[in-house]
Amino acid sequence: MFHFWYKTNIQKACFEYFAEPKNICFYILTVRFRTDGLHTPHRPILEALDLIKSNGGNAKRKRFDLIGSVPIEDIIKPKWYDIIVEPDNDGTERINKIDYEIAVLEVLRDKLRCKEIWVAGADKYRNPDEDVPPDFHLNREFYYGQLGITENAKAFSEELKLKLHEALDSLNRTIPSNKHVKFRHTSKKNIILSPLERQSEPININKLKGQVQSMWPMTSLLDILKETDLKVNFSSCFKTQRTSERLDKNELRKRLLLTLYGLGTNTGLKRISSGNDRVTYKELLHIRKFYVHKQAMRNAIRETANAIFRVRNTDLWGEGTTACASDSKKFGSWDQNLMTEWHIRYGGRGVMIYWHVDKKSTCIYSQLKRCSSSEVANMIEGVLRHCTDMSIQKQYVDTHGQSEVAFAFCHLLGFDLMPRLKNIASQKLYLPDVGMINELQNLTPILTRPIKWGLLHQQYDEMVKYTSALKQGTADPESILKRFTRNNAAHPTYKALSELGKVIKTIFLCKYLQDKRLRQEIQEGLNVVENWNSANSFIFFGKGGEVSSNRLEDQELSVLALHLVQISLVYINTLMIQQIVTSENWFGRLTKEDYRALTPLIYAHVNPYGRFELDMDQRLGLVA
Repeated sequence: MFHFWYKTNIQKACFEYFAEPKNICFYILTVRFRTDGLHTPHRPILEALDLIKSNGGNAKRKRFDLIGSVPIEDIIKPKWYDIIVEPDNDGTERINKIDYEIAVLEVLRDKLRCKEIWVAGADKYRNPDEDVPPDFHLNREFYYGQLGITENAKAFSEELKLKLHEALDSLNRTIPSNKHVKFRHTSKKNIILSPLERQSEPININKLKGQVQSMWPMTSLLDILKETDLKVNFSSCFKTQRTSERLDKNELRKRLLLTLYGLGTNTGLKRISSGNDRVTYKELLHIRKFYVHKQAMRNAIRETANAIFRVRNTDLWGEGTTACASDSKKFGSWDQNLMTEWHIRYGGRGVMIYWHVDKKSTCIYSQLKRCSSSEVANMIEGVLRHCTDMSIQKQYVDTHGQSEVAFAFCHLLGFDLMPRLKNIASQKLYLPDVGMINELQNLTPILTRPIKWGLLHQQYDEMVKYTSALKQGTADPESILKRFTRNNAAHPTYKALSELGKVIKTIFLCKYLQDKRLRQEIQEGLNVVENWNSANSFIFFGKGGEVSSNRLEDQELSVLALHLVQISLVYINTLMIQQIVTSENWFGRLTKEDYRALTPLIYAHVNPYGRFELDMDQRLGLVA
């Protein structure tokens, strides 16, 4: 039980305040928890913490008197009451001290997550008022203009009401002739959606891959990284942190590429140096220590991604895309750090890497996250912070990457959230007003209540203020989104965001059910990011594909190096495919299905491991 609590948000919040905390009791005795005002619904938890603090040094005391100043309401859950409250020898009911502390910590964890309670002096768990732009009310016009939305709340809601009305009316008219969507009248799962039809097999893609393999057989992954640097010059992004460097530029570039390859494949610098007589481990370690850092890696990735956008042949790959797909992949990692967690869905300890990949397999952003981190927050962070030349207008996600609050924030930020919904059968459509229900006879089984437009009017400024915080980067998306969860359902801004999300989601669902091509588009986008995930194992092969470090900085560099190596593979493959397709032998051969299935993320022609030479005359010199 103690180990479970040791890995909660409380430990992490307190770890920010103290360099080496010892145990939970030490946290409670020293951390300064705060909330807004003295007479709030959260006051009982602070009183309970004060009680624990006052009895923290009394190890002999095992129970509290039930009658007295022990806060119980909103702390002890009904199902826990019989466990925490125990009868004494004389029949008097008393509270078990240890069990009561655990109940308090569980409530405290939930309050910390949504920042109803915050920690004085912390960063991630700081006062939520510090997350938003402090000058918002003084510069409303600037922040509204930056988001490209009107300052008039009524005009904003009237425009949405019109779009919602049109979307519902269009679906209602077309659904009788839609062969792929049916509605049930007597079930909780009212929507029956036919699976997407299997698309035609491309006839020339395998021949094209074979041509690549015959022209560049078993190309070294290290050579691919080298060729990318020679064309893009991303190595110029890595500057020494020392005042001077006497190393020759060509030698520096060579050592830098070996270091990046060792990190990106998870082979390690020792093994890279042991297979190369011209460089030592200490020399590579010098490069790693003084040249390779997080921002330089991101700059190199940005330069390579932009280079891919520049060299793409639009006749082959199409015009520059504005659509991006995002998804996460679990990697195993050492467990003696705060980043590693047990993954509930996939099982096993590890970390998550969240990728943002465009429709032609170019990854524009990557994030190292905990397994329990919000995929919605990661999605928004990638869209806002990718720093490449790509402009994202559509974002494909799976079910875990969407929520009603996510729909609201994405709309205010100016891009469309387009999820593949696993629970599509249970979805409901919201009405613009109660009178429209009589006009939508074909949608009756999936209709629910009207939207509460008054909430949007009342909280319009607050919604825009938090959206501006996301845009400006005054707080990370996860900190803001954790404030608007079901644990904080009473928050008025959460209610307004939820209503706005219902509007945008209903509009999306109408289009999703009506248009099979839209469903196909989302599926294709998510297939691209799944293909990217599958290539991770091919490149990040060292040490069983496990992130083998307990230092957060080393973990982040490993992920970014993997990103750089893999995007370099995409860059070189793009050039290889374009060279083949533009030749006379391939002129006019590709069909419509070939163009649809064409991807630069192929690796059958790549050797990531190195060279294996066998000399039958050389012996190990063992004595029999």
